Amino acid sequence: MFDLVIFDCDGVLIDSEIISAQMLIAELALNGVEIDLDYVARHFLGRSYPTVLKQVRLEFGLDLPEEFEARYRERLLAAFERDMQVMPGVVALLDRISLPWCVATSSSRPRAERSLEIAGLTGRVGPRLYTASQVQNGKPAPDLFFLAAQEMGADPARCLVIEDSLNGIRAGLAAGMEVWRFTGGSHLAGQDLIPPEDARPALSFDDFSQFETLLAGR
Repeated sequence: MFDLVIFDCDGVLIDSEIISAQMLIAELALNGVEIDLDYVARHFLGRSYPTVLKQVRLEFGLDLPEEFEARYRERLLAAFERDMQVMPGVVALLDRISLPWCVATSSSRPRAERSLEIAGLTGRVGPRLYTASQVQNGKPAPDLFFLAAQEMGADPARCLVIEDSLNGIRAGLAAGMEVWRFTGGSHLAGQDLIPPEDARPALSFDDFSQFETLLAGR
């Protein structure tokens, strides 16, 4: 049924979103912006850094200092080195999966490359990494998924997207692709996982050991 599987990175291949959210909350607090995990999930999950800046400007009337991004990224990568884990079952799946696959992420390329390196996935992903910096509009626009399909030589209608965020689901649906939601990341523990009408995946799963069985059933 599918010619290509497109994996999101943060919150799907690597259990990084909870680290990113906690670090962003702490860094924004230093600039007088008080938010919580629920706010991050609703407004920032699956979005690019420029979108975060825009939301902070709109919501709080604050232009973050020029050095904010560099400091945040430096501290975030240090936290990744200490605490980040690859999602259980991902390595075995990527080594076994017979379908062509790639990674499409809202992270910047330097962050995505370093994250994959820390997780030990660089050699497996290789050049099949596409980031929001390569397209005009990030998720929830479909641009990034269209780019991934084009570069991999696949018809969007025959692509399967694996996403954790609602904005990522929206992007995949807007691209005319089938979308499955992975809910096994630490950032989704205890969260309300009932999606809104515009972000309903074809199915949800929380364990990558289930993936091939689910795939065989489509």
